[in-house]
Amino acid sequence: MPKFSASIKSKLPKVGTTIFSKMSALAATEKALNLSQGFPDFDCSPALTSLGTKAMNSGMNQYAPMPGLISLREQIAQKTEELYTGVYHPETEITITAGATQAIFTAILATVAENDEVVIFTPAYDCYEPAIDLVGAKAIHIELQGPEYRIDWEQVKKVISQRTRMIIINTPHNPTGTIMSAQDMQKLEKLLHNTDILVLSDEVYEHIIFDGYDHQSVARFPKLAERSFIVSSFGKTYHTTGWKIGYCLAPAELMKEFRKAHQYNVFSVHTPSQQAYSEYLATSNDHLELKEFYQHKRDLFRDSIKSSRFQLGETAGSYFQLLDYSKISEEDDITFAERLTKEFKIASIPTSVFYSRKVDEKVLRFCFAKKDETLLQAAEIINSI
Repeated sequence: MPKFSASIKSKLPKVGTTIFSKMSALAATEKALNLSQGFPDFDCSPALTSLGTKAMNSGMNQYAPMPGLISLREQIAQKTEELYTGVYHPETEITITAGATQAIFTAILATVAENDEVVIFTPAYDCYEPAIDLVGAKAIHIELQGPEYRIDWEQVKKVISQRTRMIIINTPHNPTGTIMSAQDMQKLEKLLHNTDILVLSDEVYEHIIFDGYDHQSVARFPKLAERSFIVSSFGKTYHTTGWKIGYCLAPAELMKEFRKAHQYNVFSVHTPSQQAYSEYLATSNDHLELKEFYQHKRDLFRDSIKSSRFQLGETAGSYFQLLDYSKISEEDDITFAERLTKEFKIASIPTSVFYSRKVDEKVLRFCFAKKDETLLQAAEIINSI
C-alpha cells in the first residue's frame, strides 16, 4: 500500500504507549509477578457474573438508554445518599459511562475550552492531562511533596487566575494512597467561593479506605457538590475492571452539558453489565466490606516486607503501596523498575511517569489487589532485593 504523503500534526505529540501497558507486557515476557497495573488477580463474585449471563440470555443485548439503565441510576442515587447524604436525581444527575476514564474525558470535553486552565496535582493519574491537551486547554501542575503528598492550599490559591476553569482532585489518591480530609474539602470549598471554577473529583477508590477513616466524597459538601462532577467505577469496587463500567454524578445543569458530549463519544454502554450491577446493588452490600477486605491485603503485604531494604510509604486508601528504594540503588526509577522485572521477576510502576516534568524520587508503586499467595510470593522477592 502506498504511504500517505501528507504530514499529520499530532494533538498528543508527547504521548506514546502508557507505562502500564509497557510494564504489563514486560511482566508477561519475563514471566514476572505483575504488581504494576491496578487490577486484581482474583475473580469477581460468581453471583455478579451469573446476573450478567442472565441479562444476556433474557435478551438485554441492544442499546441501553443514553444516560444508562434507570434501575442502575436509582441504585447509585440511593447508595450516594445513604453513604454521603448527597442527593442526586437518577433521571437528570447520574450518567453511566464506559469506565471512569471516559467519564473524566467527557467532563473535561464538555466544559473546558481552548486556553482555559485546569489545575491538577502531581503525581497524577495519567488520563487527566491528555484530555486537557486535546481540548486546547493548559494544565497547571501543583506537585505534592513526598512522603506525605498533602495539598498545600496556599499554593493552590496562588495559581488560580481568571483563566482557571477546573480543578481535578483524586481521593483516595492514585498513585500515593493518600486521602483528602474533611478539612481539605472545606478549604477547597472556601477557596472556590464566588468563582465559576468547576471541580472534577475522581473517587474511583471510594470504598477502599483504611484505618477507620471515612471517604470524604465531594457529595458530602453541598456548596462544593453544586459545582462538581464526581466520577466513580464499578470495576474497582466489584473486581471487574474488564467490564469498563463507571458513572458520573453532577448537578442537572452540569450533567446536561456532560450528556451532550457523552452521546457523541460513547452514546451508551454495555447493557447486560448495567443490568447485572443494578440487580447486584439491590441485594448486596459488598461495597461496604471492601475496607476490611483490602485492609487485610494491605497489612499482609506491608507486614511481609517491613524487614526489606525498601522504605514503606503510608497508604490510607486505594490498593497501591509506594516503596522508596533510595537505600538500595541510585538508578532512575524506570531503569530500576525494568531491572526488577527482568532480574527479580516482579513488576511495578515507576512513579516518575505520574509527573509532568522529570521527577525521580526513587519510588515505585506496587498494587496489592492480589491473592494472598501472590502477595506473599511478591514479599519473598522484595525481601531478597
